[in-house]
Parts: sequence; C-alpha cells; structure tokens
Amino acid sequence: QVQLVESGGGLVQPGGSLRLSCAASGSIFSIYAMGWYRQAPGKQRELVAAITSGGSTNYADSVKGRFTISRDNAKNTVYLQMNSLKPEDTAVYYCNAEVETVLTGVGDYWGQGTQVTVSS
Repeated sequence: QVQLVESGGGLVQPGGSLRLSCAASGSIFSIYAMGWYRQAPGKQRELVAAITSGGSTNYADSVKGRFTISRDNAKNTVYLQMNSLKPEDTAVYYCNAEVETVLTGVGDYWGQGTQVTVSS
C-alpha cells in the first residue's frame, strides 16, 4: 500500500558530499514524521536524522553540522544532504516514514536501503 524508494547512495571520498532522496507513494492520506537511519556492518540500526511534518528536525550527535534533513510535502519526499563525509559514515541508509492510509490508519514504513561508502 505504501512504498518508500530511496536513491542517491554510492561511493564517495572522505570530505565529499552525497544527497539521498526517499519518495513515498501509494494510498497515502498523510505523512507525519520522516527520517533516515543507518546500519553499519556488525552494528545496530541507528537514527541519523528525523523531521516532522511541520519541519522540526533532530540529528544524531555524530552528524550534527554535517548532515541536513529536509522534506517536500507536496512530493512526499524526504532528503538527506550529507557533507564532510567520513569513513565512519559508511553504512546502509534506510528511509523511514510514519504514514496514514485511508484503509489501514497510521503505520511505520521502511525503504529498501541504499549503500553509502566513504573511502579513498
């Protein structure tokens, strides 16, 4: 009913930048919070950044000042601009959204993940 499709991952050198996008589609009535999580090999999935429907944001301490989350409500899309990337940012990045549909009410949805590798 709801699909989240991520794009924008890839290989980048330390100090470089990437921009991730995540578009939600399906039988959407409303989207509330949206966010990005990441999971590195052997580690638990962690919150990177989140944004409410009103635009309030919060970030993991490790990315503050380097990453910026934003959203386009008209396009049901959330973005993650990642600057000054470090090798420790290497992970699979997952999009998450709290979505209300007409048929099922409010649910939590995940994208399939996109790999970000920071290496020289």
